[in-house]
Amino acid sequence: MFHRQLSRHALLYTEMVVADAVIHGDRERLLGFALEEQPVAVQLGGSDPAKLAEASRVCAQFGYREVNLNVGCPSDRVQSGTFGACLMREPELVARCIAAMREAVPGEVQVTVKCRIGVDDQDPERALPALAHAAWQAGADALWVHARKAWLQGLSPKENRSVPPLDYKIVHGLKAENPDRFIGLNGGLEDLEACRDNLGSLDGVMVGRSAYQTPDMLRGVDTWVSEAPVPEFWQHSRQVVEVMASHADAHISAGGRLHHVTRHMTGMFAGLSGSRQWRRTLSEQCVRQGAEPEVLLSAFEAIERVHREEYAA
Repeated sequence: MFHRQLSRHALLYTEMVVADAVIHGDRERLLGFALEEQPVAVQLGGSDPAKLAEASRVCAQFGYREVNLNVGCPSDRVQSGTFGACLMREPELVARCIAAMREAVPGEVQVTVKCRIGVDDQDPERALPALAHAAWQAGADALWVHARKAWLQGLSPKENRSVPPLDYKIVHGLKAENPDRFIGLNGGLEDLEACRDNLGSLDGVMVGRSAYQTPDMLRGVDTWVSEAPVPEFWQHSRQVVEVMASHADAHISAGGRLHHVTRHMTGMFAGLSGSRQWRRTLSEQCVRQGAEPEVLLSAFEAIERVHREEYAA
């Protein structure tokens, strides 16, 4: 909901949800979203074609525009379940999973794959095309490539997001050989300038950590893709905070806590004067039992006041 206030056009992805959790867990908690958040894609983890098909069917019923199969996550928990990046070694199994997912959802719902360029000692020049062609032949609509290897032995999940070197060239090469396929780039894209610089002939860019840690980058997306005017910063920020306060109020009324909403907003003013106090307020006061949305509104008033005083000076 927060990121949607910053961009009307960006396609937003959920965190990875395991297929078993979708089938057996609290579906509303795991998958529920408001219509105004669209367009939204869901990312699934799993390696059982039948389970992924059932989970995809449920996700389509919830209204997701895209169901994405994660073939890139390197965490220990994912490895023990034989999915995520482990599947880079099994393109035939990925193909069966994609075919089952494609058959389970309506044609207007995209079925896509997010992968790495290889794992461990694999040769990316062979591993990536093998995975890509298997997925496409099975009916995948798009391939999102995190342009790093995943080292399942020797690196932590956190290290796997930054230590293996980026290889954008191999992704651009795959696109050059498959001009009619949708191929998007992920990994190391820290701002919109980097996204523009690396897009080239590719069909899209995907940003994870930077969009979460410095969400203000999303304000420029609509201007980039639709030539919409850039909104005045503080007026727009107030609108965003007011929408999120209202959203938090509804969430609290439904049994939630303010912190469930505000913990995703701490990076909203990253790099600006007063941002440290903004983060402290959201991290300390919003977590208190019984905290109300007024805490969020007051935090915004404080940082806006800092900048009014700076401007006056």
